[in-house]
Amino acid sequence: MKVTVMGAGAVGCYYGAMLARAGHEVVLVGRPSHVEAVKAQGLRLETQAFDAHVRMAASTEAGAVQGADLVLFCVKSTDTESAAAQIAPHLAPDALVLTLQNGVDNDARVRSVLSNDVAAAVVYVATEMAGPGHVRHHGRGELVIAPSRRSEEVARHLEAAGVPTQISGNVRGSLWAKLILNCAYNALSAVTQLPYGVLVKGTGVTDVIRDVVAECLAVAKAEGVDVVGDTGAAIRGIAQTMPSQYSSTAQDLARGKLSEIDHLNGLVVRRGEALGVPTPANRVLFVMVKLLEGKQQAR
Repeated sequence: MKVTVMGAGAVGCYYGAMLARAGHEVVLVGRPSHVEAVKAQGLRLETQAFDAHVRMAASTEAGAVQGADLVLFCVKSTDTESAAAQIAPHLAPDALVLTLQNGVDNDARVRSVLSNDVAAAVVYVATEMAGPGHVRHHGRGELVIAPSRRSEEVARHLEAAGVPTQISGNVRGSLWAKLILNCAYNALSAVTQLPYGVLVKGTGVTDVIRDVVAECLAVAKAEGVDVVGDTGAAIRGIAQTMPSQYSSTAQDLARGKLSEIDHLNGLVVRRGEALGVPTPANRVLFVMVKLLEGKQQAR
């Protein structure tokens, strides 16, 4: 396949590099410093199993999606519509756009801009940008993707590249399951700047997580969503399988960037208000992260 990663952050670079290692033609679209580093020496992919420089193309221009069979759409949820509009003039008609993003509605938002086949993916991976052209993988890496015309073909290629991939008819339920994990951990990790394994040992943290999760499940039920899996086990598993991982929200704040909190706890608060479901724990976490963002932006 010819693959373009639109939004080459930690998640997109990890999956792009895995596909490139398997022989696919991959182009990363990202920021200038990252692109320059990849052009100079390839992408350094540091995992628990190997540490290698993976050669692939890189560009700062959205036009790099031209001719792609698959677009891994990995931009921040705040940039979904604008990034979709940027790639729209360059997409091949039969390209599949796979949304690998936090939140539960990005695929619908991309469809509102593009006429292409768009499928949502649920991402379970712990990664971070360790510097320009350098991705560090802390664990996991599986994907759950929605059915589409090309989903089976793409899933086969991903599996062959070492990415466990499942096609599910209830991706909405899987997206909500992932949203609940993010709501439980992201803001707390961001406010404290602690990794998951340390965070959960804090006084009262498990009680706060329990309250956040209960609110999320209540909102999901009111939405008519069948949340996939054992939520309690998934919550416990995060700290066990990713003890050294900082949330993406924590990483954003550490770099002085705006986070996706509006599409995580903020979404739960907004949907709760619309559906008459109280969400006080989610509201407090949402407000705390917004205050920290405001403090940074005022500097």
